[in-house]
Amino acid sequence: MEENYEPARCNKRRAEGRDRKGAPRLLERKVPKIDPLSTTCYVQILGTGLDTQDTSPSICLFFDKQRFIFNAGEGLQRFCSEHKIKLSKIGHIFVSRACSETTGGLAGLLLTLAGIGDKGMSVNICGPPGLKCLIDAISTFVPNNAVLHTHIIGSTSTSNGGAIFDSEILEEPTTSTSNGAPIFDSNRLFKEPIAIFADEVVKISALLLRPSCSPPSNPSFPKPLASHSQNLDRAKLKPGDISVIYVVELSEIIGKFDPNKAMKLGLKRGSKFRDLQLGQSVQSDYQNITVHPSDVMGPSVAGPIVLLVDCPTLSHLQQMVSLQSLSSYFDGVKIVSCVIHLSPSSVTLTAEYQTWMRRFGGAQHIMAGHEKKNMEIPILRTTTKMAARLNYLCPNFFPSCGFLDRPDIYMCEQDSIASKMVSVPSPTKSVAAENLLKVSIIQLSFHLRPCSLFGLDTSTVPKLLTRTEVIDDLLFEIPEISEAAIEIGNFWNKSETNLPSCLENITREEMEIVFLGTGSSQPSKHRNVSSIFINLFSKGGLLIDCGEGTLGQLRRRFGVVGANDILRGLKCIWISHMHADHHTGLASILALRCQLLKGTSQEKIFVIAPTQLKNFLDVHQCAEDLNMQFLYCGRTMDVECEGIESYHNGPGSLGELTADFEIQQKLKKLLGEVGLEALISVPVIHCRDSFGLVLKAVERHDADGKTIPGWKLVYSGDTRPCKNLKHASNGATVLIHEATFEDNMGEVAIGKNHSTTKEAIDIGGGAYRVILTHFSQRYPKIPVFDEVETCARKTCVAFDFMSVNIADLPVLPKILPQLKLLFKYEVNAEEFHDV
Repeated sequence: MEENYEPARCNKRRAEGRDRKGAPRLLERKVPKIDPLSTTCYVQILGTGLDTQDTSPSICLFFDKQRFIFNAGEGLQRFCSEHKIKLSKIGHIFVSRACSETTGGLAGLLLTLAGIGDKGMSVNICGPPGLKCLIDAISTFVPNNAVLHTHIIGSTSTSNGGAIFDSEILEEPTTSTSNGAPIFDSNRLFKEPIAIFADEVVKISALLLRPSCSPPSNPSFPKPLASHSQNLDRAKLKPGDISVIYVVELSEIIGKFDPNKAMKLGLKRGSKFRDLQLGQSVQSDYQNITVHPSDVMGPSVAGPIVLLVDCPTLSHLQQMVSLQSLSSYFDGVKIVSCVIHLSPSSVTLTAEYQTWMRRFGGAQHIMAGHEKKNMEIPILRTTTKMAARLNYLCPNFFPSCGFLDRPDIYMCEQDSIASKMVSVPSPTKSVAAENLLKVSIIQLSFHLRPCSLFGLDTSTVPKLLTRTEVIDDLLFEIPEISEAAIEIGNFWNKSETNLPSCLENITREEMEIVFLGTGSSQPSKHRNVSSIFINLFSKGGLLIDCGEGTLGQLRRRFGVVGANDILRGLKCIWISHMHADHHTGLASILALRCQLLKGTSQEKIFVIAPTQLKNFLDVHQCAEDLNMQFLYCGRTMDVECEGIESYHNGPGSLGELTADFEIQQKLKKLLGEVGLEALISVPVIHCRDSFGLVLKAVERHDADGKTIPGWKLVYSGDTRPCKNLKHASNGATVLIHEATFEDNMGEVAIGKNHSTTKEAIDIGGGAYRVILTHFSQRYPKIPVFDEVETCARKTCVAFDFMSVNIADLPVLPKILPQLKLLFKYEVNAEEFHDV
């Protein structure tokens, strides 16, 4: 390593929750002043994951002065950026289940809130018992004070030991697993709602819901499906198995104030009028009497009630339909206005579930689970439009993906299951799956107050988007783009010279690089954060970095079924360093892969990463199975790397070293099976334990028996220019290098241990092709670069969903001028301030 190497203080300081002077950074927690007389309230469904079914949708309970978020799946921040929903007023986050599907975006959201303003923000976090495992896991890289106010439903203390609940419903567990995770007695009955929040305008309670371990008593009740059943011990229950039904009760709607009655009782206009409306008695100004609110107010009515129901499996449904604690909402004592169903269609389409729905009488039912019809309208319209434009210009590097051409590939595997369910007519006030195409639930408001707006509001619902519309707009905006598309198509008709020997007679089934995220720091509506899929086709594939939203990006690129097949064949995930934009999508990938392969003789997937990530994964596994084997990047380094001794070598006990040696041997065997000669981690200059990556393919033989060397791919991770990476890039077939900043921001790049565009190109001087990625979100669509120098240096820039087959590498840099034409009218910093 260079002698002047020093860890990036700015990144490390922020990760440790310290201010510029190194002191602990206290995060502000807002306590809004609420006016119960004039507040507006509605429920808004933020459709995270609805189009790709990778996460549970988030629900926003909106008040003028505060926001409550229920579930924070991956992509929540990106969705809010797309639809200009401000996150700064979030005061509380409630989780319905402790799993990556509902909490995958939580870490990124907490880091973003911690960076708002001068002081940063923290929020209250609340959820079922398994949430403690996940909070402990993300605490390995999120500042402690960002998760300080974490409350476990049914517990008697917060995560920092402060008492918050006075509940006899669920006692503290007396036993625990080997890693400290609590085990709950599955025979304990969850009898009554647990109050978890109350203020002047709203009360929120929770009902804990467990999967039933007993066989169905009703012969007509369908048996639990293999994909949903869980191996539940009759006496023990994992914390991650518990789900939550949230009950949101608004304060009563005060009757209309009659000023004439007040004046007749000797009151003059002023503050006493308001005191009466707030329920306070006052003394008459002109009469010797006390005026009570009942003297001047009309009759009050009970406030609206909203239920959020997450019943993830048929085993949970067995308990839910028998809950006596919901009887007051069925028999008319408490009138439910709206029920939001987060349950999947394989559960909601059963006769038992729909019968249970009808017990709520005239309530409005919103089906927000993974319904097939929800998938036909893209949540991220901006990135979908960009993908369609890029596909029109250059379909070879930007294959058709998403919703505009192939909606059939988004059919979920559960559709065939759901179609076999015994179903009865849905409640009359149900926004059913068949209606979601037009009355989309992606951004649907249900108004609670004021009364004049009560009901559904579809004014903000996105409309169906077609490829024809997108391309017509493009041709109107840039007429010359049609000629550019023809010109690019002709590039493949010309023979190439001076090919590297590894590309001789190479087939299109050898290797493909798929960029799933090409932005830095946090997701934006144009670029997701870092992730690259190395497609080895029939041999499987590898993931290089795995930022938040990687699963959703895979499904947008390959479809739900195609992405699931990729996860089944995934062999290894390699993580460059511990910054959140490079690894917070990992848990959801591992959890889904484990679920997809359940019941098979699946091999544990390799996760090669910095040691700190092992701590995160080990703790996370108490909530959901990940089925992985971990290897520290330092165990895959080349001994020729400079400064290798400055890196600690991870676990050092004899037993740990032996275990690592065994994993290394398994990895070596795996690499041979997928056609790779070597996987080498390269120390780079960014933060502690930061690495680049080298992949070398085995040599092959052509039809004449000639030996052809294998290709070599190098990935920089995040780094300043360094000798190790430059050395590794010599002779590379392709170098993928971060280019976070433009050339005139060199000082910023140095301060943050990143590279500029020119620095990245210079590092790739010995490579055949260079692809730039990891652009600052200040460049929302295309980064700033010198077109002449970039083209002369065999370089191209990456976009989300860009797919580069190794056979097409000769053409790659030629398309750069046409790509720049596509964005000729864009202003680089147009939306940076929104980020």
